[in-house]
Amino acid sequence: MKQFATILRFEVKGYFKNKIFVGITLFLMGLIALVMFFPRFSSFFEGMKNKGGASPTTNEETGEDTRPVMLIALEDALAAEDILAAFSQTFGSYDVRMAGADAGEIKKQISSGQAECAFVLHSPTAYTYYVGNLSMTDRNPAAADETLLNIYRINNMVQEGLSSSQAEQILSASISHETENLGKDQIQNFFYTYIMIFALYMVIILYGQMVATNVATEKSSRAMELLITSAKPASMMFGKVIASCLAGFLQLLCVFGSAFLFFNLNKSQWGNNQVITSLFDMPLGLLLYMLLFFVLGFFMYAFLFGAVGSTASKVEDINTSVMPITLVFIAAFLVVMMSMSSGEVDSPLMVICSYLPFTSPMAMFTRIAMSTVPVYEVVVSVAILVVSVAAVGILSAKIYRVGVLLYGTTPKIGTVLKSVWKA
Repeated sequence: MKQFATILRFEVKGYFKNKIFVGITLFLMGLIALVMFFPRFSSFFEGMKNKGGASPTTNEETGEDTRPVMLIALEDALAAEDILAAFSQTFGSYDVRMAGADAGEIKKQISSGQAECAFVLHSPTAYTYYVGNLSMTDRNPAAADETLLNIYRINNMVQEGLSSSQAEQILSASISHETENLGKDQIQNFFYTYIMIFALYMVIILYGQMVATNVATEKSSRAMELLITSAKPASMMFGKVIASCLAGFLQLLCVFGSAFLFFNLNKSQWGNNQVITSLFDMPLGLLLYMLLFFVLGFFMYAFLFGAVGSTASKVEDINTSVMPITLVFIAAFLVVMMSMSSGEVDSPLMVICSYLPFTSPMAMFTRIAMSTVPVYEVVVSVAILVVSVAAVGILSAKIYRVGVLLYGTTPKIGTVLKSVWKA
């Protein structure tokens, strides 16, 4: 136990002295701060822009409307006043004006910046939309479709004998409904489930590589020959893996802790932003499940990375050696991500992955967060994972003991397993 504590303390200090580790942590905390304080910065600069009480859409000195101009042109004999009034109500952020039906003149005004966009109506149900730069978020055509459709329906109802007010009352009728969710809300839980899965992916890839690299570095410097004779392989392996786990959790605690702090400092600024608020509204039970699967999943892969790193002859061979483990983990990550995106978190493939120790940390947590999973399935999955972690840890320690003393060419899997069996 004393050897384990010494190795653990030494490895943890090594992470804290690592400038890259500290630098990445501070960079992520700074980035989180910028994101969380963004609404406050935005409000500040907007207030500076409008300082003095000036209206955002009106120039006080000239009384001129500074909203972007939208042109309406009619080619058919349509009720210009009704259409202008309807478009002005629908597009309140625009200065809606009537224009001539000359398409060339309209294009010229848009190209010169005198107008932002234009609708040229060919008939009550057909038009051409002109715009300078079509934005990905441009919803003007969809709003115009709804507006023209209402005008068309009202006019036809009036022709059939209904009054204009009766026609508007019929078209403005709304349907009210209530939704009572008896299970999990996938939309609400999606965001922090995605964050957890992605964080687990990044931590395992980053720290797994660190464990493997540290082992290979010690081996290549021949310091391992001294270490292996003064400490038990199990103490060395578990010390390195748990140290990397503690360093990873400390880094995540700094990042997510600062995010939680900065969010609460700016909570009123974010308002009702569903995406951001849902990230900080995780139920306690789900948080405990996240920590459980996070720890077990990390140990599973960290032990494997450490064992494989001990078989590498040179540091340069690490990427090649750990490639099979990395590919398995990436495959598990992709399966979970695709299931989350499609909403099919209880598909047969996900159910199978929930019991496989290499995929269950992500698959089972995703099912718990976004679906209703029977208690016995969770218990069985956790039991399999715990037993697998213990077995992989013991096996990795034995591989570590054999692998660190093998120099020269990278040994084959069969040779390592045979040496482990004899040992």
